[in-house]
Parts: sequence; structure tokens; C-alpha cells
Amino acid sequence: MLGLPLAFVALPLYVILPNHYAREFGVPLATLGAILLGARLFDAFIDPLLGRLSDRLFARSPGAVLALGAAAALALALGFALLFFPLVREPTALIVWATVMLVLTYVGYSALSVSHQSWGAMLGGNEAQRSRIVAWREGLGLVGVVMASVTPVALGLPATTGLFFVMLALGWVAWTRAVKPRAQPVTTQPVTTHAVRSPLWLPFRSKDFRRLLAVFMLNGIASAVPATLVLFFIQDRLQAPAAMEPAFLGSYFLCAALSIPLWLAVVKRIGLARTWLIGMFLAIAVFAWATQLGAGDTLAFVVVCALSGVALGTDLALPGAMLAGVIQANGQSGQSEGAYFGWWNFATKLNLALAAGLALPLLGVFGYAPGVRDAAALDALVIAYCVLPCALKLGATAGLYFFIIQPSKGVSP
Repeated sequence: MLGLPLAFVALPLYVILPNHYAREFGVPLATLGAILLGARLFDAFIDPLLGRLSDRLFARSPGAVLALGAAAALALALGFALLFFPLVREPTALIVWATVMLVLTYVGYSALSVSHQSWGAMLGGNEAQRSRIVAWREGLGLVGVVMASVTPVALGLPATTGLFFVMLALGWVAWTRAVKPRAQPVTTQPVTTHAVRSPLWLPFRSKDFRRLLAVFMLNGIASAVPATLVLFFIQDRLQAPAAMEPAFLGSYFLCAALSIPLWLAVVKRIGLARTWLIGMFLAIAVFAWATQLGAGDTLAFVVVCALSGVALGTDLALPGAMLAGVIQANGQSGQSEGAYFGWWNFATKLNLALAAGLALPLLGVFGYAPGVRDAAALDALVIAYCVLPCALKLGATAGLYFFIIQPSKGVSP
């Protein structure tokens, strides 16, 4: 249940915020990209530390983890509200304000997310069970994202913020009533081993983790770039009315949620890795089609959003389940989930940081700015929104096939 408010808040932070600050407050794209890059890099680098903290709290008791979750939820709620409703408007002060509030919001969000993901991974199980656990969390998360894609336009940001507060409180209460995992005693090793000296780096001793993380990062950057640029593409390339934005975003996330049971059925037949590969190829085909869309092609873009949403279902439900399998295979279940998911979230945040910190300034260099619709500027937008993600996805498919599927030879990753 906590997955719902965490995903609800993610869409405004990663999709709406850049567009909101550029259009509402006139923050230049280069400045906005630098702010987002810096804040997201900080957020990414603290995730492994939060993962180690989570492991220590799990070793103490689930109640200690829930207490951390309560403090993180308060920080997240406060930072989110002050980020979208700044108390200053002078340009320099606004930039400082946005940076500080982003850091506060990200710290709360990350502490909550790492602990919540580790909790689910510690429940264990086979491939099907692990994928069900992740699918329920991500499925409810997609319900939250669909709500977040509609409420800012339909109800406005103040009502959206109030709704988020309510859902976050209910999610934390539901979490306190969830099945509690049991931490396992840490395996005794000689004091001289690298694992004891530097438990933070323990996940990187696993070749399977390193390979999975590399594929996850390439694929994640491919998804983060269009997520950062989608509203610019809708408003300037398609020149669609604002009233259509909920239909685009809603169809994307709704189809992702509805596709998860289908993907889980495929997992039972061909396994996690091969199912993820199919989802990647579907995404490449859809974004290749999107390069042909222009002004007025709103109905076609709804179909693009729906099909890419179906592909998104694999990105949400399968990699986390594969990571839980790696932890199990390494014999570290109930001991080091926080360390693994700390680095996992580090990769996710790094993807988002690179997408905002590189894509936005580069678009400015090539002549694009919000509202600019000359041919060269729109061509740059299409390359950034459609072509670049396809190239990155192709790299991810190659890594998944040659580094994970081929070496496994039918063995679950």
C-alpha cells in the first residue's frame, strides 16, 4: 500500500517539476538542469548509506525500520509541499530554495523507498513469488501514478498535495500492519575479509549483481530521458491542448498497471530475463514510431503512450524480482537487502540525474526552449525524446541477452 503514495509523489517530482519551474517561474533550462542534476546526484549518493542504515535497523527490529519510515514520511511531505509552493520568488533565492527543498524531499523519499523495498525482498520465495511481491507493490504504485497524472490538471496542485498527505499517512499505517520479515544472523567471516571491512561495497563482489545493475542502468537512462522531456514533446512537438495531458500520462501508466498480470503469466513460461527482453523490444518499436508524429497527432500519441506503458510493465515488475533472486543466490537473504537496494536506488537516481542534467542543457544548446517551434529546435527535441532512448534500449537488450540470458542457460538469474 505504501507503494501508492511513493509512486504518486514521484511523477510530480520527475515529470511535472521541470516543466512547472520552467514555465511558471521562468527558470532557464540550463539552470534548471544544473539544479536537478546536483540534487539528484546527492540523492543518488546517499542511497547506499541509507541502505546500510536500513540493514542495521532490520537487524534490530522491524519496529525500528517503521520509526525511520515515519520520520522519512514527515520529511518527504514537508519538502514536497514547500517545493511546489515556494515562499520566495526572487530568482536567486528561488534557485537556492528549490535546491534545499529538493534535497529534503529526496532524502525522505529515498529513506522510505529503500526500507520498503528491502522489506519486500526479505519475504523471499521463488521466481513467481518474488515477481508477485514486486508486482503488487509496483501495481499499486501505478495506481498512484495514474492518479498523479490526472489530479494536478483536474484538481490543481494544492488539492494534489493534500491528497498525497492523506495517502502517505494511510500507506505508513498499512505498512505497520504488514507481514514482518525476519532478519537472518550475519554469516560469520574472518575480520580480514573485504565484506566485513567494507559492507557498503558487498553487493559488488557479486558478478551477477554487477551485470544486472549495468543492464538496469542503461535501460533506466533510456526511460528517464523521455520521462523528463514528455511534457515538452506534448506541448511543442504535438502542440496538444493542456486538457489532453492527463489522457497521455494516464493511458501510459494505466496500461502499465493492466499489463503486469500479462507479464507475470509470461514469466511463468519463459522466466524473468526473457520476459524483460520482450518488453525492451516493444519499447524500441514504439519510440521508433513516435519519431514520425507531428503537430495534431494526438490520438496516435495516445496509442504510443498505451503501448509504451505496456512495455513499462516489465521495467517495473521484473528487475526488482531479479535482484531479489541475486540476493537469494548469494546466500544473503535477510542480511544485506538494504545494501543491495541502496545501490539499486542509487542507479535509478543517477539515471534521472543524468537525464535532467544532460538532456535539458543540450536541448538549450541546440536551440530548443519551451514554446520554440522552429524546425531545427523540434528536430532536436525528437532526437532527444525518441532516438536517444531507442539507442540506449538497444544497448540494454544486448547486455541482458549476452551477460544474463546466455550465461544462465535456462537457470533463473
